[in-house]
Amino acid sequence: MSDMKEAIQKRKEVLQTIKKELIHRLNIQRDVSQIDDDTALFGNGLKLDSVDATEIVVMLDKVFGIKVSEGDDPSYMRSINSLATFIIQKQKN
Repeated sequence: MSDMKEAIQKRKEVLQTIKKELIHRLNIQRDVSQIDDDTALFGNGLKLDSVDATEIVVMLDKVFGIKVSEGDDPSYMRSINSLATFIIQKQKN
């Protein structure tokens, strides 16, 4: 049971960190509480562009210690949630 609680807590922390970093790094005019976990990063969601995508890759490295490789499925950048899943998976390896 505590493993599940730890996993949930870890995910919440990762989601919070992602939102805070995106707001800070990409100058997004929203509060953390205004960004839903399922918010799309591109398109109608946060309306990010390719320059922002590069900044997300830099954030993954600097904040989470994750190096994105060519072989990684780019769908991890679909939403805040998919980014969190990607980070948690990478940190386990």
